[in-house]
Amino acid sequence: MSKTPLVVLASRNVKKSAEIRALLAPVGIALKSVADFPEAREVEEDGETFQANAEKKATQTAVTLGHWTIGEDSGLRVDALKGAPGIYSARFSGPDATDAANNAKLISELSGIPAVKRGAEYVCHVAVADPQGNIRLNVEATCRGRIIDEPRGENGFGYDPHFLIREYHQTFGQLSPLVKQHLSHRARAFERVIPELVKLFG
Repeated sequence: MSKTPLVVLASRNVKKSAEIRALLAPVGIALKSVADFPEAREVEEDGETFQANAEKKATQTAVTLGHWTIGEDSGLRVDALKGAPGIYSARFSGPDATDAANNAKLISELSGIPAVKRGAEYVCHVAVADPQGNIRLNVEATCRGRIIDEPRGENGFGYDPHFLIREYHQTFGQLSPLVKQHLSHRARAFERVIPELVKLFG
């Protein structure tokens, strides 16, 4: 690659941008958040799947900005809640949802459900659009865990303090960023996306 390619992430989430920037840095791909572009419009996430939302964010942002764009949609699916909150993970507790309110609603809905039936998975779908808005890549990955009542750890965001990785006996909120970079749903998705991005930019 002769010059450092620039990719825009169609998300204003600072922590998510930092996670993805760290994953792309080793292969020499620079990442900017859509928040760095005042002309970028909000994209309504009204798709019925993670893929639909990721593609819409990637396409609309790419067309507006004329840059390669990553659209990423992720969320939590809880077995005992029939896959909820799913695509509504970020706004589970309502239109003015916060991480704290979403977590409180999740724990409330799991009240009385034993630990063995609290299996859950984080899902991450990544779609990459070229500067004309054509989708060039689609990847989805998951990470299994279990939901616990008491939050643990200060790392991460969203449902991370309640999402226990059984093999490590720690939540995503406790695991170091280095471990999470290899283990998480987002890391697993980008492990597959990055080699394809490198080929596209070849």
